[in-house]
Amino acid sequence: MDIFSFPPFAAALDAAYSALMTLTHALEPLVGTAAGAAAVILVTLLVRAVLVPAGISQAKGERARALLAPRIELLRTRYGRNPERLRRETMQLYADAGVSPLAGCLPLLLQAPVVGLIYSVFLHTTIGGHTNALLAEQVAGVPLGATAVGALSGAMSGALSGAPGGGGAPASLAVFGVVVGALLVVAELTRRAFPPAAVALPSASPSAPPRTLRWLGVLPFATAVVALFVPLAAALYLVVTTIWTLVQRVVLRRRYPLG
Repeated sequence: MDIFSFPPFAAALDAAYSALMTLTHALEPLVGTAAGAAAVILVTLLVRAVLVPAGISQAKGERARALLAPRIELLRTRYGRNPERLRRETMQLYADAGVSPLAGCLPLLLQAPVVGLIYSVFLHTTIGGHTNALLAEQVAGVPLGATAVGALSGAMSGALSGAPGGGGAPASLAVFGVVVGALLVVAELTRRAFPPAAVALPSASPSAPPRTLRWLGVLPFATAVVALFVPLAAALYLVVTTIWTLVQRVVLRRRYPLG
C-alpha cells in the first residue's frame, strides 16, 4: 500500500510537489529546460544550509569522542572479557562526558524526510488529483523521473530489438554515468580524508571495531549504488548533498581538530 494515500502523507507530497513546481517556474527564465533539476539542486542547498548547526554538533561530538578514546581503550582492556559490563561502562563514560555516540547520524536522519519526499514526488504520475508535470522536466534530455537501472534496461532492449540509438538510452546512460561517477569520486575523497577510526564507533565490543571499520570504509560508496535505483532527481540530490558534506566536514575538522 502506498503510504501517500493517507491524508497526512498525501498533503506532504502535494506540498512538496507544489513547492518544487513553483521554484521550477521561477527558474525557467534563467535556466530554461533545466529548471526542474535546478530546483532540486537549490532545495538541496537550502536543506543543507539549515542543517549546518547539526553538522557543527557532529564535528564537536567527533572531537569529544576522540578525546575519550584513551579512556575507552582502558575500559576495553579492563572489561574486555565482559562485553555487557564493557558496554555499560562505555555508555556511562559517554553520558558523564555529555557526548552522544550516535551524534554523527543526526544530519542523515534529518535529511531522510526530504530525500523521501523528493524520491516520492518523481515516482507518482499524479499528485493531488493532477498530472505530475515535474516528470516532464529533463536534464540533457533525460527525464528527472528516469532511473539508471531503467536506462540500462532500455539500452539492452534497444540493442536486442535493433532500435536506432537504443531509444534514447545512451543519453540517459551518459547522464547517469556522470552522476554515479561524481558520487564515486566524492566517496573516494571522503574515504581518504576521513578514514574510519575506532573513536568514532558507538560499539563497545572489543571484537566489533575491526569488522565495523571495514564496513565504514565501504559505506561512502553505498550512495553511488543507491543512485542506480532512484529517480534522477533524487540522484542529483545525493550528488549535491555528498559534495556539501565533504566540504563541510573538511572545514569543520580544521575548526574542531581531533587532536
